[in-house]
Amino acid sequence: MDIERGIRVAVDTGKVILGSNKTIQAIKLGNGELVVIANNAPKTLKDDVEAYSKLSNIPVYTFEGSSVELGSICGKPFTVTTLMIQEPGDSNILEIKE
Repeated sequence: MDIERGIRVAVDTGKVILGSNKTIQAIKLGNGELVVIANNAPKTLKDDVEAYSKLSNIPVYTFEGSSVELGSICGKPFTVTTLMIQEPGDSNILEIKE
């Protein structure tokens, strides 16, 4: 499965939250299917996301690229360190959590 394509299709056709603060807020509320975090995210952010995700039973996928690459894949002109897939739309991105 092409992770990059899955993320892009989810951003275009589904419901995706971009950004660390909003993602952590959604994790705390248990609103989401999958969290994607960039490989170069700060350790404190990774630890927070993983801890809250574990409590909410939401899987976390560490994207192999940087936050710049993740932002580009999402079609945004800025870095994206974390994102939350709430609804995948036409994407098969949720297959990576299996």
